[in-house]
Amino acid sequence: MSQTKTFASQADLEEKKVTFSQISEHAWAYTAEGDPNTGIVIGDDCVLVADTQATPAMAADVIRRIREVTDKPIRYVVLTHYHAVRVLGASAYGAQHILASQDTRDLIVERGEQDKASEIGRFPRLFQNVESVPAGLTWPTLTFTGKMTLWLGKLEVQLLQLGRGHTKGDTVVWLPEERTLLSGDLVEFDATPYAGDAYFKDWPKTLDNLAALQPKALVPGRGAALTTPEQVAKGLAGTRDFIADVYASVQKGVAAGKDLNAVYKDTFAALKPKYGHWVIFDHCMPFDVTRCYDEVTQHADPRIWTAERDVEMWKTLEG
Repeated sequence: MSQTKTFASQADLEEKKVTFSQISEHAWAYTAEGDPNTGIVIGDDCVLVADTQATPAMAADVIRRIREVTDKPIRYVVLTHYHAVRVLGASAYGAQHILASQDTRDLIVERGEQDKASEIGRFPRLFQNVESVPAGLTWPTLTFTGKMTLWLGKLEVQLLQLGRGHTKGDTVVWLPEERTLLSGDLVEFDATPYAGDAYFKDWPKTLDNLAALQPKALVPGRGAALTTPEQVAKGLAGTRDFIADVYASVQKGVAAGKDLNAVYKDTFAALKPKYGHWVIFDHCMPFDVTRCYDEVTQHADPRIWTAERDVEMWKTLEG
């Protein structure tokens, strides 16, 4: 009897090497060879952390590295979006405020529980010591729409919503004086964008809005920190090209009257030569193509992923 093919991520067991590096006067990047990144801003009087890691046990390593360079209190945690792998470590920081866009909070209300169960099931290695996650969800204590400005002493930090892309609630952290950007998963570098909750038509325009800030340095959601304007441009272009290529392939398949399974196989084959070497390509593509097919056909907004829907989708496309 044939066995159902498991998620590609369940074979991904290799521990990644962590790098903690300063990318501008006040900004640091915690990166791990394509695993989820964390961005850190050390202001005059306190610290801000953007994207918390998936569990408090994993966040403890971020805190340890912060403490190697400063003893200032970690006052702010920013949720760039709602995904569990980004937010469930928040309790470890003991922050005074957890900040998110109102759209992100709305998504937590609507689908936070399902997303938590779905993500832990999909990618177990990214939830080390998952028992350290408190019961329930991570809730923002302050929300905003469009723009919020924080002052870390004399350091200006802007939280900006520049458009929908990875999710409808995406927030970036911008240091205008240093032209440094913490992008969350709106930008990836040599890593496959997860687009299961994305807005494919909007995402490239949102990336253009990020580019208009003219960042000199950028912490992407995954991949190495980008520390020159040329590297930043490369990261933006790579993410934009991937999203556009998926969308074009799916559109073409739908126009030809093909079903999801055929469109997936065509799109995977078309993109594999260009992007197949990127981290988590095999894992992301079924989710990305399914969401894109939905958007092109009948679902303007992403449908909720549940652990059950994940398995059914994987069986349909990869079984």
